[in-house]
Amino acid sequence: MSGFRAVRVSEHVFWVGAVDWALRDFHGYSTQRGSTYNAFLVMGEQPVLIDTVKAPYRDEMLARVASVVSPKEVKVIVSHHAEMDHSGCLPQVIELIRPEKVYASTMGVKNLADQFHHPHQITAVKDGERLKLGGLDFTFLETRMLHWPDSMISYLHADELVFSQDGFGMHLATPHLFADENDLSVLRYEGRKYFANILLPYSALILKLLERIKTLGISIKVIAPDHGPVWRKDLGTLLGWNEKWATQQPENRAVIAYDTMWQSTALMARSIADGLREAGAEPIVMPMNCLTRSDVMTELLCAGAFLVGSPTINSTIFPTLADLLSYAKGLKPKNLLAAAFGSYGWSGEACAELERWFKDMGLESAAPALKVKFVPDGAALEGCRKFGEQVAQRVRERAKA
Repeated sequence: MSGFRAVRVSEHVFWVGAVDWALRDFHGYSTQRGSTYNAFLVMGEQPVLIDTVKAPYRDEMLARVASVVSPKEVKVIVSHHAEMDHSGCLPQVIELIRPEKVYASTMGVKNLADQFHHPHQITAVKDGERLKLGGLDFTFLETRMLHWPDSMISYLHADELVFSQDGFGMHLATPHLFADENDLSVLRYEGRKYFANILLPYSALILKLLERIKTLGISIKVIAPDHGPVWRKDLGTLLGWNEKWATQQPENRAVIAYDTMWQSTALMARSIADGLREAGAEPIVMPMNCLTRSDVMTELLCAGAFLVGSPTINSTIFPTLADLLSYAKGLKPKNLLAAAFGSYGWSGEACAELERWFKDMGLESAAPALKVKFVPDGAALEGCRKFGEQVAQRVRERAKA
Protein backbone atom coordinates (compact mmCIF):
# COMPACT_ATOMS: atom_id res chain seq x y z
CA MET A 1 0.00 0.00 0.00
CA SER A 2 1.69 3.19 -1.16
CA GLY A 3 0.68 6.79 -0.60
CA PHE A 4 1.28 6.92 3.15
CA ARG A 5 4.43 8.53 4.47
CA ALA A 6 6.17 8.76 7.81
CA VAL A 7 6.48 12.07 9.66
CA ARG A 8 9.73 12.98 11.40
CA VAL A 9 9.27 13.62 15.12
CA SER A 10 12.86 14.04 16.30
CA GLU A 11 16.41 13.22 15.18
CA HIS A 12 15.90 9.45 15.30
CA VAL A 13 12.09 9.08 15.50
CA PHE A 14 9.37 8.98 12.84
CA TRP A 15 5.62 8.72 13.35
CA VAL A 16 4.22 5.75 11.41
CA GLY A 17 0.73 5.50 12.89
CA ALA A 18 -2.79 6.01 11.56
CA VAL A 19 -5.59 8.56 11.94
CA ASP A 20 -9.06 7.12 12.58
CA TRP A 21 -11.42 9.83 11.37
CA ALA A 22 -14.50 7.61 11.75
CA LEU A 23 -14.18 6.46 15.39
CA ARG A 24 -17.16 7.64 17.44
CA ASP A 25 -17.16 5.15 20.31
CA PHE A 26 -14.23 3.75 22.27
CA HIS A 27 -15.63 0.98 24.50
CA GLY A 28 -18.48 3.18 25.67
CA TYR A 29 -16.66 6.52 25.58
CA SER A 30 -17.98 8.95 22.97
CA THR A 31 -15.15 10.05 20.66
CA GLN A 32 -16.76 12.74 18.52
CA ARG A 33 -13.43 13.93 17.13
CA GLY A 34 -12.09 10.49 16.19
CA SER A 35 -8.66 9.28 17.29
CA THR A 36 -5.15 8.31 16.27
CA TYR A 37 -3.21 5.10 16.80
CA ASN A 38 0.36 6.25 17.10
CA ALA A 39 3.26 3.97 16.26
CA PHE A 40 6.87 5.15 15.94
CA LEU A 41 9.92 4.07 13.98
CA VAL A 42 13.27 4.70 15.67
CA MET A 43 16.17 4.84 13.22
CA GLY A 44 19.48 4.01 14.91
CA GLU A 45 22.01 1.47 13.71
CA GLN A 46 19.02 -0.81 13.15
CA PRO A 47 15.32 0.18 12.91
CA VAL A 48 13.13 -0.27 15.99
CA LEU A 49 9.31 -0.22 15.80
CA ILE A 50 7.59 1.24 18.85
CA ASP A 51 4.06 -0.19 19.14
CA THR A 52 1.75 -1.11 16.29
CA VAL A 53 -1.80 -0.04 15.40
CA LYS A 54 -5.36 -1.28 15.39
CA ALA A 55 -5.64 -4.28 13.05
CA PRO A 56 -7.45 -2.59 10.10
CA TYR A 57 -4.63 -0.02 9.84
CA ARG A 58 -1.75 -2.53 9.59
CA ASP A 59 -0.96 -1.92 5.91
CA GLU A 60 -1.13 1.85 6.36
CA MET A 61 1.43 1.62 9.17
CA LEU A 62 3.70 -0.63 7.14
CA ALA A 63 3.48 1.76 4.18
CA ARG A 64 4.64 4.61 6.40
CA VAL A 65 7.52 2.45 7.66
CA ALA A 66 8.39 1.61 4.06
CA SER A 67 8.66 5.31 3.21
CA VAL A 68 11.75 5.35 5.50
CA VAL A 69 13.12 1.80 5.41
CA SER A 70 12.01 -1.64 4.27
CA PRO A 71 9.84 -3.19 7.02
CA LYS A 72 11.94 -6.35 6.64
CA GLU A 73 14.89 -4.41 8.09
CA VAL A 74 13.12 -3.73 11.39
CA LYS A 75 15.02 -5.82 13.93
CA VAL A 76 13.18 -4.93 17.15
CA ILE A 77 9.56 -4.29 18.13
CA VAL A 78 8.54 -2.83 21.50
CA SER A 79 4.96 -3.29 22.70
CA HIS A 80 4.15 -0.87 25.52
CA HIS A 81 0.54 -1.98 25.98
CA ALA A 82 -1.42 -5.08 24.94
CA GLU A 83 -4.79 -3.42 24.29
CA MET A 84 -5.88 -4.12 20.73
CA ASP A 85 -5.89 -0.52 19.54
CA HIS A 86 -2.08 -0.76 19.86
CA SER A 87 -1.41 -4.48 19.43
CA GLY A 88 -4.20 -5.55 17.09
CA CYS A 89 -1.87 -6.24 14.17
CA LEU A 90 1.20 -7.16 16.23
CA PRO A 91 1.13 -10.94 15.58
CA GLN A 92 0.70 -10.35 11.84
CA VAL A 93 3.51 -7.78 11.79
CA ILE A 94 5.82 -10.18 13.61
CA GLU A 95 5.07 -12.87 11.03
CA LEU A 96 5.63 -10.47 8.13
CA ILE A 97 8.91 -8.86 9.18
CA ARG A 98 10.41 -11.56 11.45
CA PRO A 99 12.19 -9.23 13.92
CA GLU A 100 15.07 -10.56 15.98
CA LYS A 101 13.47 -9.41 19.25
CA VAL A 102 10.06 -8.35 20.53
CA TYR A 103 9.89 -6.70 23.95
CA ALA A 104 7.03 -6.08 26.38
CA SER A 105 6.60 -5.75 30.14
CA THR A 106 6.35 -8.90 32.24
CA MET A 107 2.57 -8.61 32.28
CA GLY A 108 2.62 -7.60 28.64
CA VAL A 109 4.20 -10.91 27.67
CA LYS A 110 1.43 -12.73 29.51
CA ASN A 111 -1.42 -10.57 28.24
CA LEU A 112 -0.30 -10.79 24.61
CA ALA A 113 -0.15 -14.59 24.90
CA ASP A 114 -3.58 -14.79 26.55
CA GLN A 115 -5.07 -12.40 24.02
CA PHE A 116 -3.66 -13.73 20.75
CA HIS A 117 -2.59 -17.30 21.61
CA HIS A 118 0.40 -16.67 19.36
CA PRO A 119 3.57 -18.79 19.03
CA HIS A 120 6.02 -15.88 19.07
CA GLN A 121 8.80 -15.43 21.61
CA ILE A 122 8.46 -12.12 23.45
CA THR A 123 11.09 -10.93 25.91
CA ALA A 124 10.09 -9.24 29.16
CA VAL A 125 11.83 -6.03 30.22
CA LYS A 126 12.06 -5.12 33.90
CA ASP A 127 10.92 -1.93 35.55
CA GLY A 128 13.77 0.58 35.34
CA GLU A 129 15.79 -1.56 32.91
CA ARG A 130 18.06 0.21 30.43
CA LEU A 131 18.64 -1.50 27.08
CA LYS A 132 20.49 -0.64 23.90
CA LEU A 133 18.13 -1.26 20.99
CA GLY A 134 19.21 -0.55 17.43
CA GLY A 135 22.32 1.10 18.87
CA LEU A 136 20.32 3.57 21.00
CA ASP A 137 19.67 3.56 24.76
CA PHE A 138 16.13 3.10 26.10
CA THR A 139 14.98 3.03 29.73
CA PHE A 140 11.70 1.26 30.51
CA LEU A 141 9.33 2.09 33.37
CA GLU A 142 6.36 -0.03 34.32
CA THR A 143 3.15 1.99 34.70
CA ARG A 144 0.89 -0.77 35.94
CA MET A 145 -2.80 0.10 35.80
CA LEU A 146 -2.21 3.16 33.66
CA HIS A 147 -4.44 1.84 32.49
CA TRP A 148 -3.82 -1.93 32.14
CA PRO A 149 -1.64 -4.20 34.30
CA ASP A 150 0.85 -4.56 31.41
CA SER A 151 1.29 -0.84 30.70
CA MET A 152 4.78 0.64 30.51
CA ILE A 153 6.52 3.69 29.05
CA SER A 154 10.02 4.18 27.69
CA TYR A 155 12.58 6.95 27.41
CA LEU A 156 14.83 7.34 24.37
CA HIS A 157 17.95 8.96 25.81
CA ALA A 158 19.44 10.27 22.56
CA ASP A 159 16.33 12.30 21.69
CA GLU A 160 15.18 13.03 25.27
CA LEU A 161 11.83 11.60 24.23
CA VAL A 162 9.22 9.70 26.25
CA PHE A 163 7.00 7.15 24.54
CA SER A 164 4.16 7.59 27.03
CA GLN A 165 1.76 4.92 25.74
CA ASP A 166 -1.80 5.75 26.92
CA GLY A 167 -0.54 8.32 29.42
CA PHE A 168 -0.81 12.02 28.45
CA GLY A 169 -2.88 11.15 25.38
CA MET A 170 -6.29 12.00 23.97
CA HIS A 171 -8.73 10.78 21.34
CA LEU A 172 -8.37 13.36 18.59
CA ALA A 173 -8.17 12.86 14.84
CA THR A 174 -6.27 15.79 13.36
CA PRO A 175 -4.17 16.43 10.25
CA HIS A 176 -1.62 18.15 12.51
CA LEU A 177 0.68 15.66 14.23
CA PHE A 178 2.18 18.09 16.74
CA ALA A 179 0.31 19.63 19.65
CA ASP A 180 1.66 23.11 18.94
CA GLU A 181 -0.02 22.99 15.52
CA ASN A 182 -3.47 22.49 17.08
CA ASP A 183 -5.93 24.70 18.98
CA LEU A 184 -4.91 24.63 22.65
CA SER A 185 -8.54 24.80 23.84
CA VAL A 186 -9.38 21.69 21.81
CA LEU A 187 -6.34 19.88 23.21
CA ARG A 188 -7.32 20.79 26.76
CA TYR A 189 -10.90 19.63 26.31
CA GLU A 190 -10.01 16.35 24.62
CA GLY A 191 -7.19 15.70 27.09
CA ARG A 192 -9.58 16.33 29.96
CA LYS A 193 -12.23 14.09 28.38
CA TYR A 194 -9.68 11.31 27.91
CA PHE A 195 -8.48 11.61 31.51
CA ALA A 196 -12.03 11.63 32.90
CA ASN A 197 -13.17 8.61 30.88
CA ILE A 198 -10.02 6.46 30.86
CA LEU A 199 -7.51 7.40 33.55
CA LEU A 200 -9.65 8.84 36.36
CA PRO A 201 -9.74 5.67 38.51
CA TYR A 202 -5.93 5.67 38.52
CA SER A 203 -5.40 9.30 39.51
CA ALA A 204 -3.18 8.38 42.47
CA LEU A 205 -0.94 6.39 40.14
CA ILE A 206 -0.69 9.35 37.75
CA LEU A 207 0.58 11.51 40.60
CA LYS A 208 3.14 8.85 41.56
CA LEU A 209 4.31 8.61 37.95
CA LEU A 210 4.74 12.38 37.68
CA GLU A 211 6.75 12.37 40.90
CA ARG A 212 8.86 9.44 39.72
CA ILE A 213 9.68 11.19 36.46
CA LYS A 214 10.87 14.20 38.46
CA THR A 215 13.14 12.04 40.65
CA LEU A 216 14.76 10.42 37.61
CA GLY A 217 16.44 13.72 36.81
CA ILE A 218 16.06 13.28 33.07
CA SER A 219 15.50 16.02 30.53
CA ILE A 220 12.33 15.55 28.45
CA LYS A 221 11.97 17.43 25.18
CA VAL A 222 9.23 15.36 23.53
CA ILE A 223 6.24 13.37 24.82
CA ALA A 224 4.90 10.92 22.24
CA PRO A 225 1.65 9.24 23.40
CA ASP A 226 -0.17 6.42 21.64
CA HIS A 227 -3.29 8.57 21.06
CA GLY A 228 -3.43 12.18 19.94
CA PRO A 229 -0.77 14.75 19.04
CA VAL A 230 2.93 14.59 19.91
CA TRP A 231 4.13 17.28 22.32
CA ARG A 232 7.44 18.97 21.46
CA LYS A 233 6.74 22.36 23.11
CA ASP A 234 5.08 23.55 26.34
CA LEU A 235 5.43 20.17 28.04
CA GLY A 236 4.75 21.87 31.36
CA THR A 237 1.24 22.69 30.15
CA LEU A 238 0.47 19.04 29.40
CA LEU A 239 2.00 17.74 32.63
CA GLY A 240 0.32 20.50 34.63
CA TRP A 241 -3.09 19.59 33.25
CA ASN A 242 -2.63 15.95 34.19
CA GLU A 243 -1.42 16.80 37.68
CA LYS A 244 -4.44 19.08 38.25
CA TRP A 245 -6.90 16.48 36.94
CA ALA A 246 -5.32 13.72 39.02
CA THR A 247 -5.52 15.82 42.18
CA GLN A 248 -9.29 16.35 41.62
CA GLN A 249 -9.36 19.52 43.71
CA PRO A 250 -13.03 20.65 43.63
CA GLU A 251 -13.83 23.78 41.61
CA ASN A 252 -16.76 26.13 42.06
CA ARG A 253 -18.95 24.18 39.62
CA ALA A 254 -21.95 21.86 39.92
CA VAL A 255 -22.96 19.38 37.22
CA ILE A 256 -26.72 18.84 36.86
CA ALA A 257 -27.46 15.64 34.93
CA TYR A 258 -31.14 14.80 34.42
CA ASP A 259 -33.77 13.23 32.23
CA THR A 260 -37.46 13.94 32.10
CA MET A 261 -40.74 12.47 30.82
CA TRP A 262 -43.15 15.44 30.76
CA GLN A 263 -40.69 18.28 31.48
CA SER A 264 -41.36 18.48 35.23
CA THR A 265 -37.89 17.27 36.20
CA ALA A 266 -36.45 19.52 33.47
CA LEU A 267 -38.20 22.53 35.06
CA MET A 268 -36.69 21.57 38.40
CA ALA A 269 -33.22 21.29 36.87
CA ARG A 270 -33.41 24.76 35.33
CA SER A 271 -34.64 26.34 38.54
CA ILE A 272 -31.91 24.59 40.56
CA ALA A 273 -29.38 25.94 38.04
CA ASP A 274 -30.70 29.47 38.63
CA GLY A 275 -30.24 29.02 42.37
CA LEU A 276 -26.68 27.79 41.91
CA ARG A 277 -25.80 30.69 39.63
CA GLU A 278 -27.40 33.33 41.85
CA ALA A 279 -25.53 31.98 44.86
CA GLY A 280 -22.18 32.15 43.07
CA ALA A 281 -21.57 28.62 41.76
CA GLU A 282 -21.37 27.75 38.06
CA PRO A 283 -24.10 25.30 36.95
CA ILE A 284 -23.43 22.86 34.09
CA VAL A 285 -26.85 21.64 32.93
CA MET A 286 -26.74 18.30 31.09
CA PRO A 287 -29.99 16.79 29.72
CA MET A 288 -29.33 13.09 29.14
CA ASN A 289 -31.70 12.81 26.19
CA CYS A 290 -29.12 14.57 24.03
CA LEU A 291 -25.77 14.07 25.79
CA THR A 292 -23.61 11.03 26.53
CA ARG A 293 -22.29 9.59 29.78
CA SER A 294 -18.75 10.49 28.69
CA ASP A 295 -19.81 14.14 28.22
CA VAL A 296 -21.00 14.17 31.83
CA MET A 297 -17.81 12.56 33.14
CA THR A 298 -15.77 15.21 31.35
CA GLU A 299 -17.63 17.97 33.17
CA LEU A 300 -17.53 16.08 36.49
CA LEU A 301 -13.71 16.11 36.50
CA CYS A 302 -12.79 18.58 39.27
CA ALA A 303 -16.43 19.66 39.73
CA GLY A 304 -17.66 20.45 43.22
CA ALA A 305 -21.06 18.75 43.08
CA PHE A 306 -23.02 16.17 41.11
CA LEU A 307 -26.77 16.78 41.05
CA VAL A 308 -28.86 14.06 39.41
CA GLY A 309 -32.54 14.46 38.56
CA SER A 310 -34.86 11.64 37.57
CA PRO A 311 -38.59 11.10 37.35
CA THR A 312 -39.84 7.84 38.83
CA ILE A 313 -40.57 5.23 36.18
CA ASN A 314 -41.57 1.67 37.01
CA SER A 315 -40.61 2.32 40.64
CA THR A 316 -37.02 3.23 39.78
CA ILE A 317 -34.85 5.83 38.01
CA PHE A 318 -34.91 6.72 34.33
CA PRO A 319 -32.79 4.34 32.18
CA THR A 320 -30.39 7.05 30.98
CA LEU A 321 -29.54 7.91 34.60
CA ALA A 322 -28.98 4.25 35.51
CA ASP A 323 -26.57 4.03 32.58
CA LEU A 324 -24.75 7.20 33.64
CA LEU A 325 -24.40 6.19 37.29
CA SER A 326 -23.19 2.68 36.45
CA TYR A 327 -20.52 4.23 34.22
CA ALA A 328 -19.57 6.91 36.75
CA LYS A 329 -19.30 4.40 39.60
CA GLY A 330 -16.63 2.47 37.70
CA LEU A 331 -14.61 5.64 37.09
CA LYS A 332 -14.53 6.46 40.84
CA PRO A 333 -14.68 10.30 40.89
CA LYS A 334 -13.44 11.83 44.15
CA ASN A 335 -14.14 14.96 46.21
CA LEU A 336 -17.72 15.29 44.95
CA LEU A 337 -20.83 16.39 46.79
CA ALA A 338 -24.05 14.82 45.50
CA ALA A 339 -27.78 15.45 45.67
CA ALA A 340 -30.89 13.98 44.05
CA PHE A 341 -34.06 15.59 42.76
CA GLY A 342 -37.04 14.64 40.63
CA SER A 343 -40.73 14.70 39.89
CA TYR A 344 -43.01 11.75 40.59
CA GLY A 345 -46.66 10.80 40.15
CA TRP A 346 -47.67 8.33 42.84
CA SER A 347 -44.84 6.26 44.34
CA GLY A 348 -41.68 8.40 43.99
CA GLU A 349 -38.84 5.88 44.51
CA ALA A 350 -36.36 7.55 42.14
CA CYS A 351 -34.73 9.94 44.60
CA ALA A 352 -34.13 7.20 47.18
CA GLU A 353 -32.62 5.05 44.44
CA LEU A 354 -30.32 7.90 43.39
CA GLU A 355 -29.15 8.36 46.96
CA ARG A 356 -28.31 4.65 47.17
CA TRP A 357 -26.14 5.10 44.08
CA PHE A 358 -24.37 8.06 45.69
CA LYS A 359 -23.69 6.03 48.83
CA ASP A 360 -22.27 3.16 46.78
CA MET A 361 -20.01 5.65 44.99
CA GLY A 362 -18.75 7.08 48.26
CA LEU A 363 -20.09 10.57 47.53
CA GLU A 364 -20.93 13.01 50.31
CA SER A 365 -24.47 14.38 50.49
CA ALA A 366 -24.83 18.05 49.55
CA ALA A 367 -28.48 18.27 50.60
CA PRO A 368 -31.47 16.00 51.26
CA ALA A 369 -33.24 14.84 48.09
CA LEU A 370 -35.85 17.18 46.62
CA LYS A 371 -39.10 15.61 45.33
CA VAL A 372 -42.00 17.32 43.60
CA LYS A 373 -45.33 15.63 42.85
CA PHE A 374 -46.36 15.91 39.22
CA VAL A 375 -45.85 19.42 37.74
CA PRO A 376 -43.97 21.94 39.94
CA ASP A 377 -45.89 25.12 40.69
CA GLY A 378 -44.37 28.48 41.59
CA ALA A 379 -43.78 27.50 45.20
CA ALA A 380 -42.12 24.23 44.18
CA LEU A 381 -39.83 26.01 41.73
CA GLU A 382 -38.89 28.50 44.43
CA GLY A 383 -37.96 25.49 46.57
CA CYS A 384 -35.77 24.24 43.71
CA ARG A 385 -34.03 27.60 43.50
CA LYS A 386 -33.32 27.53 47.25
CA PHE A 387 -32.08 23.96 46.86
CA GLY A 388 -29.57 25.25 44.30
CA GLU A 389 -28.51 28.05 46.65
CA GLN A 390 -27.96 25.55 49.46
CA VAL A 391 -25.75 23.37 47.30
CA ALA A 392 -23.88 26.40 45.97
CA GLN A 393 -22.86 27.41 49.48
CA ARG A 394 -21.34 23.97 50.11
CA VAL A 395 -19.59 24.00 46.72
CA ARG A 396 -18.07 27.45 47.29
CA GLU A 397 -16.76 26.43 50.71
CA ARG A 398 -15.03 23.34 49.35
CA ALA A 399 -13.62 25.18 46.33
CA LYS A 400 -11.89 27.67 48.69
CA ALA A 401 -10.43 24.97 50.95
